[in-house]
Amino acid sequence: MKDLKIVFMGTPDFAVTTLATIVEAQYNVVGVITAPDRPAGRGRKLNTSAVKKYALEKNLKIMQPTNLKDTAFLEELKALHANLQIVVAFRMLPKVVWQMPKYGTFNLHASLLPQYRGAAPINWALINGETKTGVTTFFIDDKIDTGEVILQEETPISIEDTAGSLHDKLMNLGAELVLKTIHAIKNDKVILTKQNDSKELKSAYKIHKETCKVNWELPLENIYNHIRGLCPYPAAWTTLYNKEEEEEEEEVFLKIYAISKIEEVHNYKNGTLLFTKKEIKIAVNQGYINLLEIQLPGKLKMKTNEVLNGLNLSKNAYVA
Repeated sequence: MKDLKIVFMGTPDFAVTTLATIVEAQYNVVGVITAPDRPAGRGRKLNTSAVKKYALEKNLKIMQPTNLKDTAFLEELKALHANLQIVVAFRMLPKVVWQMPKYGTFNLHASLLPQYRGAAPINWALINGETKTGVTTFFIDDKIDTGEVILQEETPISIEDTAGSLHDKLMNLGAELVLKTIHAIKNDKVILTKQNDSKELKSAYKIHKETCKVNWELPLENIYNHIRGLCPYPAAWTTLYNKEEEEEEEEVFLKIYAISKIEEVHNYKNGTLLFTKKEIKIAVNQGYINLLEIQLPGKLKMKTNEVLNGLNLSKNAYVA
């Protein structure tokens, strides 16, 4: 049975749940590496990562290097004498870092590898209409998300899931998988599996602004999956064109959050808005997208019926 000394690396809330699970299981966490504090908001106050906040509460040693190859950082890391490193939602590590501990460095990834390697596996699983996903632990190698798999856990994706709800499911599932992985390493019970690259692989590349733009020419199901796969962050968007008679057409940038779908045959042009005092529907192929929660520029996210109180839509309004 191994005596483990663990360095944990992570930054967002997704990583905090795993770190907390490790600490509560009374494993010896000798150091925590997280992103440097960054200015944020209108006041440009320094914002600390979720992992740092938790580590401070638990009096854990914190390191916030800007350069993972910096000599001073590497010496400080070596001085911890860690024999296992765990990475959850952090950045790519240089070889000198991931090779350092005796028992290796493993990563938690929010997909069933080799599918959805990359920065946004939760978003892309939903956008592509997957019915299942999961979490994987694997030993890091010199490529992105390609190392030998230690353990995997599968979970279904429901038709109501959004990126937010699936994030929380995988966050909790992942924390438990990391604990199982540590236990396997401690007790010499690890069985490694090479990733199979022979089948067609789907990527989870980084989401950009243009990725988030809704294409109203797609079928209903594709649009529905696209919007929920970006909710609540970074959020799908579209341009609303609103024109009263004899007035110049107004263009409004609209973020879309909560929606429902209505399957129905109709003759409306794709992108046409149909609205009452309480709801907005958008005509698409095979039905309608019903907007439940949206955001206008300079405003907070609001229920659609609340937005309609201050938004004068023309009968010719549409999105594109």
